[in-house]
Amino acid sequence: MAFSSLFSRPALSALLITVLTWVTCLPAQAQRAKKGAAVELTSASRLLPLYGGASPAQAQQFVGAAVLADVDRSFTSRPEASKFFSTKGYQYLLEKQPDTAAVRFNLAWVLDPKNPDAYRGFAILLSQRQAPASEVQALLLQGLTVAPTNAPLLTDAATTAVERYAQTKKKKDLTEAASYAQRALLADPTNADAWQVQARIRYEQEDYAGAWEAVHKGQNISMTSLDFNFISDLKEKLPDPQGTFK
Repeated sequence: MAFSSLFSRPALSALLITVLTWVTCLPAQAQRAKKGAAVELTSASRLLPLYGGASPAQAQQFVGAAVLADVDRSFTSRPEASKFFSTKGYQYLLEKQPDTAAVRFNLAWVLDPKNPDAYRGFAILLSQRQAPASEVQALLLQGLTVAPTNAPLLTDAATTAVERYAQTKKKKDLTEAASYAQRALLADPTNADAWQVQARIRYEQEDYAGAWEAVHKGQNISMTSLDFNFISDLKEKLPDPQGTFK
């Protein structure tokens, strides 16, 4: 269902108010989902990726039956609701409201642990907060366990790996990046961002002609995918064979 139609639901405004109320009225500490659970949830957990490592069952208990019941009344399914809240999370990231975005991504994950955007959203948020690359990559890999052919996740995983290679110069990092990029392009050959990360990988492999080929394939799909700083670096190694970038 299109997201624009979700905004017209009469019950949706009330649901969002319920979520906001839940956020501001969380207890100082939540009960563990079961004896021996590894994660103890507190009011700060709502801002941590996937509630800081809680199980889906524990996170559902933390969110509470009232919020989940409101969701069930407002949407035809929990996966549909999950997509709505992950989309809201991206909107809040664009509006530079990371804490509100975190709450939305966590709720999206609770409603559907197989929603890849819950993991990717948190990976983007952590990247914006300049978290260690290992933490970002861990979230992307969690997402890939539930959505192994998701092109945006694979592209982000490739990007993180090639950036790590630029620092470590370890061949295994570049090999990993190339594998993710190949999988991303197999999943979606029209993903312009995947072509651009492929260009960076070929640059690091000193295949400058191949890098230009990937740049142009991405450019033909979307000009917004271009990284002109990278193109400047590439031109120093090899002038554009097509003469587009002078």
